[in-house]
Amino acid sequence: MEKIGVAVCGNSGIDYLVHDKEIRKFRSILFIENDEFEDFVDINSDDFYSRLDKNPDLDISTAQTSTGKILEMYEEMKAAGYTKILAITISKQLSGTYQNAVLAAKMTDIEVFVYDSMSLTYIEALMAMTAKKMADQKKSLEEIIVELDKIRDNNHVYITVNTLKYLIKNGRLSNVAGAIGSLLKLRPLLHISKEGKVDTVAKIRSTAKARQELKERILNEVQGKKVIPFIVYTNNMSEMLDLKDELEELGLEDVLLIPLTPVVGCHAGPGTMGVGYIEKV
Repeated sequence: MEKIGVAVCGNSGIDYLVHDKEIRKFRSILFIENDEFEDFVDINSDDFYSRLDKNPDLDISTAQTSTGKILEMYEEMKAAGYTKILAITISKQLSGTYQNAVLAAKMTDIEVFVYDSMSLTYIEALMAMTAKKMADQKKSLEEIIVELDKIRDNNHVYITVNTLKYLIKNGRLSNVAGAIGSLLKLRPLLHISKEGKVDTVAKIRSTAKARQELKERILNEVQGKKVIPFIVYTNNMSEMLDLKDELEELGLEDVLLIPLTPVVGCHAGPGTMGVGYIEKV
């Protein structure tokens, strides 16, 4: 009898959500100075952003889950009785995690379908939770993929950063563009594109104005739609609680609050915030 196992990478932030513990997680690695940390297992978001607050010049970098580690997870799932595995990853445009998951799939004799979420954070987490629920209902892999495609194709996430430093440091913004942006105090309003990339949609003079633009865009896009709205925060939970209240007063219902994992936060920096939604279709 077919038994589908579900796995998702830690960039989904699923560790911070109530979820079925049978969903397997494969997590990226964070390097702080000379120390190595497995995301969430060895360091959580509060600890990470607290360290950055105390020392903004910390030497930080990341590495995706190794192929060997993912293969080990596949083999453990096979031994647990699963006959097929659905592995959901962060956008392959943002990380090598997808490629490593595909490589690992070629090294095992269990059937593995690696699914590119073309996003990250709550989008990816909802995919994993949806897939697990459907697998428990004995839905086929093909039926599950149809539902994941609906989530993938009907969401939008906007992001603002408080500093360009981390985007520059981690190669998400050229040094020249970063220097000009810092000099002019420009703050990019970013989004996750349909291709799964982080793209700039506007360059704005201040963080406050960028956040206002973000709110206006989100509210305009969700008009007349039934959506699952969410906020992603870093070291600014108190401020985001206020934003949650504001968005709910303006008509959004049950806005979720989710921390940005340390590995993703390493590329965005403290003060980053994201607001997104998934349309119910």
